[in-house]
Amino acid sequence: MSELQLDPQRTAVVVIDLQKGIAGRSCAPHSTSTVIANTGRILASARQAGSLIVLVHVGGASDGADRLYPEADQQMPRGATLPPDWPELIPELNRQETDLVILKRQWGAFYGTDLDLQLRRRKMTTLVLCGIATEFGVESTARDAFERGYELILVSDAMTGLSAESHTDAVERIFPRLGRVRSTDQVVAALVG
Repeated sequence: MSELQLDPQRTAVVVIDLQKGIAGRSCAPHSTSTVIANTGRILASARQAGSLIVLVHVGGASDGADRLYPEADQQMPRGATLPPDWPELIPELNRQETDLVILKRQWGAFYGTDLDLQLRRRKMTTLVLCGIATEFGVESTARDAFERGYELILVSDAMTGLSAESHTDAVERIFPRLGRVRSTDQVVAALVG
C-alpha cells in the first residue's frame, strides 16, 4: 500500500447522507458516532488545507413521487411519511458557506444532480468519500465517480453499513478495484501534509 499523497486544491471531500434521518440508524461495523467523529476530523483538515467540501443528502417530494420504485425482491417502502427534518444535514458537519451541498433522490450522488459539473468547474480530480451507508450511497457514488475518471480515496473508518458483512464486502472486494482504501488518520495526514 503506497503512502497517500493528496493535492488539496484538486481534492474534494464528499460526505454521503450524514443527515438527521439517516445518522440515527443502527449501523455496523462502525457506530454512526464514530463515522461522524472521523468525518469531522477529515472535514476540519480539508477546510484547513483548502479542499472543496461536498455535503450530499437525500430527499425528495413529500408524496414520494420523485423516487424510484422498480419491481424488486426488497422494494423500498412506498408512501412512508418522513419527518420534516429527515433530509437536514447534521450540525456536526459544521456546514460553511463555501461548502457545496447536493440534494440527490437516488442512492448515488451523481445521477440527476449537477455534482459532476460542479466538480469539473472547480477542477477537482480526486474525491475522498465517506458517509452512510457504505453499500448504498457511498458505493453507488464511488462506482459513478470511477466511471467518470475521478481518483478515489475511500475512508473505511469514516463510513459504515447497515451490516458489518455488507460494509466489509464493499471495503475489501469492491473499493480496492475503484480506488484506494485508507483510514481517517491516513487521509488527515495527507491533507495537512
